[in-house]
Amino acid sequence: MQSNQIIKTEPMVGNWAAEADVVVIGSGFAGLAAAIEARKVGASVIVCEKRSTCGGNSIISNGVLAAVGSPMQEREGIQDSPELMCQDILKAGRGRSDPALVKIVAANSTQILQWTINELGIAYKDRVDQPGGHSVPRCHTPYNASGTAIIKPLLAKAKELGIEIKTKTKLTKLLRDSSGEIKGVAICPNSPQKANGSQTLKSIKVRKAVVLATGGFAGDVQFRTIQDPRLTEEVEDTNRPETTAEALIEAMRIGGKTVDLSCIQLAPWTSPDEKSFGFGGLFASYAVSPYGILIDPTTGKRFVNELADRKTRADAILKIEQPCIGIADTEGLKNSKHAMTNPNYDINKYIQQGVIKRFSTLENIASTYNIPGESLNETLTKFNNYVTNKQDPDFQKTILKAARPLQPQYYVIRIWPKIHHTMGGLKINTKAQVVNSNDQPIKRLYAAGEVTGGIHGASRLSDCATTECLLFGRIAGCNAAAEEPWD
Repeated sequence: MQSNQIIKTEPMVGNWAAEADVVVIGSGFAGLAAAIEARKVGASVIVCEKRSTCGGNSIISNGVLAAVGSPMQEREGIQDSPELMCQDILKAGRGRSDPALVKIVAANSTQILQWTINELGIAYKDRVDQPGGHSVPRCHTPYNASGTAIIKPLLAKAKELGIEIKTKTKLTKLLRDSSGEIKGVAICPNSPQKANGSQTLKSIKVRKAVVLATGGFAGDVQFRTIQDPRLTEEVEDTNRPETTAEALIEAMRIGGKTVDLSCIQLAPWTSPDEKSFGFGGLFASYAVSPYGILIDPTTGKRFVNELADRKTRADAILKIEQPCIGIADTEGLKNSKHAMTNPNYDINKYIQQGVIKRFSTLENIASTYNIPGESLNETLTKFNNYVTNKQDPDFQKTILKAARPLQPQYYVIRIWPKIHHTMGGLKINTKAQVVNSNDQPIKRLYAAGEVTGGIHGASRLSDCATTECLLFGRIAGCNAAAEEPWD
């Protein structure tokens, strides 16, 4: 998008309804981290959240945080480095990631993990996982395997610091002066919509800077189909309602540069037999991918490395043009229990609902899903040999230490990709400043989290978003608070 040649002064909407040094738009990981950092260095802060509750998509995530050199890694003797994590992110990003931003994420990942422990009091499970695309185990799961484990302490810290949070408050415009500096924001309190379609607008005076942390646009059908016409309303997503692009579009309107908007990630673990991410997403991620197999029902054979990065797996599933069949067993289910500690995650409940099916024989699996039985049996025998020998010559899947040959009882799920994450967004520099088409910072405008692009490139590596959101949220908040006030 071209930056403005002639900058128009934005009219203020009546008198200032409120004022603050820093205004943060959005209340997920990035937004709350930004607000806390800005407040800790003395800035007054207002957080605007368009939903009726805080947390964004962060609160429904699993909260897993990728970090290098953590005490948990050291205890398990895992050899890792920022350079290796950087390589993994860049590889998943297919060369589209900004190396400077990626290096910051990898180099500061353990600092962010320790910040959540020391500053927020978050407890993590006593193990480290290796999801698809990671070279070694480096992903840390909070005690309840939920984003609530991070959002609740962030909100408590914000309250402790006296940060004002306005829910049901939607950004409608970024207000600038003739020099192009951000001076305020126009908001729509409670998003009231009058009968004639007009809105009641108010404006907030922003003395130092605005931080955009509004998340992605997975739920914005109109905007996402502009980027990728295949992603129509028939394609489901895993996000909360109102995951839309209006703040991103507003930043584009004033000249914010964007990158990788067409890079939209499909989750390779979701089930067509339930809505959104669901329990099936957890089961497929933590039981099937690391310990089980994915089967093409037409051939009865494996067709992809079950621990490949998300894009590789999703593309492979789409290529077979039908839901694939994920198979795990009792041992794999046991190994995945740490990720399914929520009391609502009772596998028997989801068996009753038909999301997951339990079988005692391969023959029953084959007949249920119309899979060639002999081929399925050969595939499982071959895979079990690979597990025993700790080597997969067909797809080079990493055979984990805890992996065992698959045996009855079998647990089976149908898998079909859903929209999960939007890698593209506003281009930022290493200070989290939004830049224009000339790569120059837009004065007093910062951004962090999924509203930005450039870190993940073509495909986000598992569990790096939590790290990135918290880290760049803190960077944005700190730098926003350091701006000289304009009045």
